[in-house]
Amino acid sequence: MTDMQRVDVSVDDVVGWLKRRGSARNRAGMARYGLPSTNTFGVSMATMQPEAKRIGTNHPLALALWRTGWYEARIMSAFLGDPLQLTPAQMEAWCRDFDNWGVTDTICFKLFDRSPHAWKKMAQWVRRREEFQKRAGFVMIACLAAHDKSAKDAEFVKCLKLVEAGAADGRNFVKKGVSWALRHIGHRNAALHAAAVKTATKLSKSEDATERWVGKDALRDLLRPLVIKKVKAKKAGAKRR
Repeated sequence: MTDMQRVDVSVDDVVGWLKRRGSARNRAGMARYGLPSTNTFGVSMATMQPEAKRIGTNHPLALALWRTGWYEARIMSAFLGDPLQLTPAQMEAWCRDFDNWGVTDTICFKLFDRSPHAWKKMAQWVRRREEFQKRAGFVMIACLAAHDKSAKDAEFVKCLKLVEAGAADGRNFVKKGVSWALRHIGHRNAALHAAAVKTATKLSKSEDATERWVGKDALRDLLRPLVIKKVKAKKAGAKRR
């Protein structure tokens, strides 16, 4: 039983709840993984998710929590926001605030990719110069590949061109985002798996060190027996339908 049992929950309620559950030990652990050690309480994702579920969707609260600037408050925004109420301007403003991979990835994976504006924003963000804003674009590709069941294969084939264009960016969080995008496209179905393997193989043979890293990193995942079995099963299921 939590200590926040009211139906109506304010920003101060949520921030206070987070503050009481933070710890110096958790903050130190977060820092080891490249997450903020300042402006954070030190609350685990596993602690926040059940409370966010209990509160339920509350878009005004999500917007207000984002404005506090606290790391965990922004994570809660991902869980509480309503993707159908997001405007392009809100998404753009939040993207400009991205300054760490934890918030970037959670917002994209739990909220932004379900927005009607997701594809348009992805196409804009992969061309950004700033590290976390550019990462957001490639993370969005990965998220859309995982969650947008109605998207056509042709859309993800186009995304493979974006992956190739971004694969030479040597910044740590960008190249990892590019690899994530490539891998998730390949997980979608057998046809896209073949296309992703082809792109990854090409990159793995590049003269550019970062492109080689992206290609090899993606191939390690895409050629795993478990992944191959999964995409083959999807192909068999599609034939039966």
